[in-house]
Amino acid sequence: MGEEVKVRIGDTTLRDGEQTAGVVFSAREKIAIARHLDAMGVHELECGIPAMGEEERASIRSLVDLGLSARLITWNRAVIPDIEASLACGVEAVDISLSVSDIMIEHKINKSREWVKEQLKRALGFAKGKGLYVCVGGEDASRADGDFLVELLLIAREHGADRFRFCDTLGILEPFGMYEKMARLTEAVPQLEIEVHTHNDLGLATANALAGVRGGARSISTTVNGLGERAGNAALEEVVMALKVACGIDVGIDTRRLRGVSRLVGRASNREVPSWKAVVGEKVFSHESGLHADGVLKNPSNYELFAPEDVGLTRHIVAGKHSGTSGIVESYRQIGIPISRDEAQELMEKVRSMAQRIKGPLAPRDLLKLHEARAVSLAA
Repeated sequence: MGEEVKVRIGDTTLRDGEQTAGVVFSAREKIAIARHLDAMGVHELECGIPAMGEEERASIRSLVDLGLSARLITWNRAVIPDIEASLACGVEAVDISLSVSDIMIEHKINKSREWVKEQLKRALGFAKGKGLYVCVGGEDASRADGDFLVELLLIAREHGADRFRFCDTLGILEPFGMYEKMARLTEAVPQLEIEVHTHNDLGLATANALAGVRGGARSISTTVNGLGERAGNAALEEVVMALKVACGIDVGIDTRRLRGVSRLVGRASNREVPSWKAVVGEKVFSHESGLHADGVLKNPSNYELFAPEDVGLTRHIVAGKHSGTSGIVESYRQIGIPISRDEAQELMEKVRSMAQRIKGPLAPRDLLKLHEARAVSLAA
């Protein structure tokens, strides 16, 4: 991306992630997730909504008591009682959220643009008066009028906001549109840091997050495994690795822990991580096709963007319908049976036939069975 760019990663698994329909984290699970994310080096954790009630506040206080390195931030409506509830939890940072698109201003909160501006001034002034770090959250910013958004950013900066969260709440943007919107805002109000919070309704959350950075955003909101409302949010693991590999931006997160936190959140949310999930799926470093397996065995960089160990995974060469000689030799080596290329050539047709029959890759026992059958045949 040219000059060195610093990007901060915020994770909202414990807030927006838990808003996934049917997902509930126990207090113990929240602590485990927070500790794991903090140990990885995630910069900020959005940890809950204090206004929900005492049980939520107790959970947030337990996270505050951990003394994590990551900044803990809570989500609030832009009303003083919500902010007071956050103060009671002991956090030092708040997101104060307002609907900023005309459709939501009129049809959700039944107010006006003037009301939004005055409410922003009132809530922001109160929060800053209490010494809080404040992120102003613009709900449905992607559908907001551009001039009105600039006006809100100028108000936010004037009244001491530390950051503005640009929310693509419905996930309606595509990367070119995100870039254009972000470039306009960062040019109009360069003194105010902007965060992008993207949803995945069109499968573009990660792409839009990267486009936001291209446009000048310097913070990205993510969730582990892309949990979140409806189709979810930008996935932490995808954003971090895409920044590193595609954009040349290392955000300082220990990516070797990505698989671990992915499995932890998968279990806690009762949302199994698909084996083909980008970056952290168990099978994304599995190779079967003859040319691909041969290429990876010669040099992994032929077909792998980064080493599986970089994200806590391992490489697998799979014996199946599309296997070639090199892949079959390696498949047997993986189960402790050395064979020659000539032997692999002899076994290839049987491997492919069995894979066709069982409609999938061969398990170790299947490989062993074919190898033993060949030995018996040669001895006969």
